[in-house]
Order: sequence, then structure tokens, then C-alpha cells
Amino acid sequence: MNILLENLNWLAIFLASIVSFVIGAVWFGPKTFYPIWIKLLGREVPTERVQMSAGETALMFGGTYVGALVQIATLDVIITLAQVVSPGIGWGTGALFGFLFSVGLSAFSSLSHRMFGQPDYKIYNSIKVWLIEVGQDVVCLTVAGAILGAFAA
Repeated sequence: MNILLENLNWLAIFLASIVSFVIGAVWFGPKTFYPIWIKLLGREVPTERVQMSAGETALMFGGTYVGALVQIATLDVIITLAQVVSPGIGWGTGALFGFLFSVGLSAFSSLSHRMFGQPDYKIYNSIKVWLIEVGQDVVCLTVAGAILGAFAA
């Protein structure tokens, strides 16, 4: 196990996690999916800046970054293991790994949570919310896989 962790490309993981964070910021930006997403949750889009403490802000953005970092480091473990079987994994194969694992594990693991957790019990809205949320995960992990694969080549 220690050998596996030593073979991870931490520069690629760091770069991919920053890119993922940026994609998430754009994905849920005020001109992209945020207004649609928040309305589908049954909430109003804030017209004024939301007041949060420094600790809440740090937890929200820091937690988001740490979550991306853990997902991408885990994806790199998978890609590193795959290289043992098939050396020469490039960006395309890395992207495919990111896509498959994000759809197969990340996306569908949250579907029931989203459907049962929808505050207004509107199941069709919950599917739309889920598609917006996991769409970002799929894009981020596919791009991250491409970055990890490119560094692995």
C-alpha cells in the first residue's frame, strides 16, 4: 500500500483538484446553473449577498476543495493500479476512467438521496437537481482523469 501512495503524482492531483474547483465555480455560477438549481430546490435566488461567518465560508469552500482533492486522489489510485496491468495510460484513458467512475460510483450513489431528500417532494425536480449536481461531478472527474492520465503517460 505504501508503494502505491508513493507512486501517486501529487502535482497532477493538485492541478486537477484546482481545475475541478474552478469548473465547479463556473458550473454553479450566477450566470450558469445556480439560478436553475436553487429554484428547483424550492428556494429563492438571493438578491443580496448572503452573510456568512468566516468559519462558515472557509468550511464551505475548503470542504468543497478537500472533497475534490479526495475524489481526485482516489481516481489517481485507480489509474496508478491500472497502469500496473496496462502501462502507458494517456489522457484519453484517464478521461474514460474519470467518466466511468464518476457516473458509475459518484452519480448513482446520490440518486436515492436526492429523490428522498427533495424538500418539496417534487420528484421530477429532484431528478433535475440531481442531473445538475452530478453533471458537475462527471465533468470534473472526466477532466481530472484526463489530467492524471496525461501526467501518467
